[in-house]
Amino acid sequence: MFLLKNKNLFLILTIAGASAFFSCNSQSQKPPVTKTVVDSSATVAVNMLPKAEYDRYHNTAKHFFDSLLKDINGSYLVAKDGQVVLEKYVGFIDPQRKKDSITSTSAFHLASVSKTFTAMATLKLWQDGRLRLEDDLTKYFPNFPYPGVTVKMLLTHRSGLPNYVHYLESYHWDKRKLVTNEDVLSTLYTMHPPLQFATGKHFAYCNTNYALLALIIEKVSNMKYADFLSTTFFKPLQMNDTYVYNISDSLTAMPSFEYNNRRFPLEFLDLVYGDKNVYSTVRDMLKWDQALYAGKFFQQATLDSAFSPYSFEKNGKRNYGLGWRMTFLDNGKKLLYHNGWWHGNNTAFIRLIDEHATIIVLGNKFNKRIYQSKKLADMFGDYQQHGDFEEEGAP
Repeated sequence: MFLLKNKNLFLILTIAGASAFFSCNSQSQKPPVTKTVVDSSATVAVNMLPKAEYDRYHNTAKHFFDSLLKDINGSYLVAKDGQVVLEKYVGFIDPQRKKDSITSTSAFHLASVSKTFTAMATLKLWQDGRLRLEDDLTKYFPNFPYPGVTVKMLLTHRSGLPNYVHYLESYHWDKRKLVTNEDVLSTLYTMHPPLQFATGKHFAYCNTNYALLALIIEKVSNMKYADFLSTTFFKPLQMNDTYVYNISDSLTAMPSFEYNNRRFPLEFLDLVYGDKNVYSTVRDMLKWDQALYAGKFFQQATLDSAFSPYSFEKNGKRNYGLGWRMTFLDNGKKLLYHNGWWHGNNTAFIRLIDEHATIIVLGNKFNKRIYQSKKLADMFGDYQQHGDFEEEGAP
């Protein structure tokens, strides 16, 4: 956990936004201009935002990120109605050696933003009638040693299952052996670490949940997780730079670095997928964002289920849906997002569905400031993200 107490960022945002707004509105309204947008299947040129509106968003976002992420090694993109209003690539794939500049095709480890794909893949199978959210895990894993856990509990982090990231080390897993999803499942039987809490009683973020969901996707679809995502989402959306990492990618996948440029080596937890290990670009993630509106893959009822809260034990504005974090504001606004953090990778995927606006930030050199990108939501609507608030550091 960490606190954000930088009021100067909001001041910069406010001044820049006001300056751009008054400057643009002092001019006569100009006709729409042709801009590049990313729709749900490809990059196309269409008439979108009027120039004054585009300039206001572009200038405000630029001032915001120039201050917030001047030291980023990564990429960011801001879009309205699928139209890119700001896009930037900064630094190097290897900042230690300053080798290979980051470009629009440089795929970053999404870390826990990968959970949005795992969740929506599960919901696609549910929507197609191939599984039930209330299915007990014994349907997929015979004699599963923790009774009463359902698919829905995995999605909402209400299973109470122990987190493999922690218990494998506590139970002295041989770190010379790379852990697989099957290992996560088998060690729940053999090590049988205790539950964090009684199943279904409250929320606790746990990577085990999504490692198991990936295995369920494989059982139901009779396809490898990577192949199911590629066939169902990546290829139809022309997400050509997006993939699920495996050991054969170790020489080509973008590495990650500590803040001091120390490179993270391959470690024993790095092969588990579902909770992490999707690699993508900001442009491909915008395609994913645009596909998460009714009509492409999902019915509105499915999306409503995904973007609803399921944990109410504690009062507060934050909650978790089916694979999505969310903040509910007193004015009725809802901010959807997911953060990611694995080794030196920090990522943020922010969706403002009322305004059809998107903020995407991907970095491979440790930088907690990426999580402050939610403050830019105030440019699009009254999301009240500018004040002092506590932001979760966990992905």
